[in-house]
Amino acid sequence: MTDRLKNKVAIITGGVAGIGLGIAECYIREGANVVLTANHNVDGGKKAVAKFGDDRALFVQQDVSKEADWQKVIDATVSKFGKLDILVNNAGVGGDGKPIEDKPLADWQQVIDINLTGNFLGIKAGINAMKQTNNATGSIINVSSVAGLVGLPMAPDYSASKGGTRLLTRAVASSLARRGIKIRVNSVHPGWIDTNIVPDDAKAQILQTIPAGHLGEPKDIGEICVYLGSDESKYAIGGEFTVDGGVRA
Repeated sequence: MTDRLKNKVAIITGGVAGIGLGIAECYIREGANVVLTANHNVDGGKKAVAKFGDDRALFVQQDVSKEADWQKVIDATVSKFGKLDILVNNAGVGGDGKPIEDKPLADWQQVIDINLTGNFLGIKAGINAMKQTNNATGSIINVSSVAGLVGLPMAPDYSASKGGTRLLTRAVASSLARRGIKIRVNSVHPGWIDTNIVPDDAKAQILQTIPAGHLGEPKDIGEICVYLGSDESKYAIGGEFTVDGGVRA
């Protein structure tokens, strides 16, 4: 299928590599215009815009934990494309694998600031932009993790941030729906996806835990995000969409 997102405008944070780029590729295929953000991977942003075309794509450097950067992204989006239909809160960082008793407060705070506070700021900015430019309609998709459903023993900070995202999603979705605001909010929970975050020396061991027998691809997350961004998902409110090859089945 094509044109499932025709004439829609989407912001995808962390959208220039890995899962974020996979989402962007699916969105471009389906007719959306995309605003891609990243904090450090500026070269990746330039390459993505060159690939998609600057008539369809825009890159904005952003620290998602900074409220001023969110306003910068919203302003750039509206200036170029005139509105906001879809926000995909995808940007995130992993933990360092340290036991909780050895973890410095600064390391904990960095993960929470980016993964959870960044999503709060994005939701806040996205709702206000949709109210101002899109008749208070749209879709917000928060990329959580299977670690937001089941705690990972060596990633307490990551699990806490992703679990927080899961319940933040549900609370905001319910609040908007009960107030009659037609902005849907849902979460996506990827399992092991074949990106450079997965260590090569750990893949064999990881594969043994996946019933499907292989890692997922970034586009596997992109496809569920197409559904959630499209009008097909008009009745999906506060849902949790797990895409993990059967690990949580």
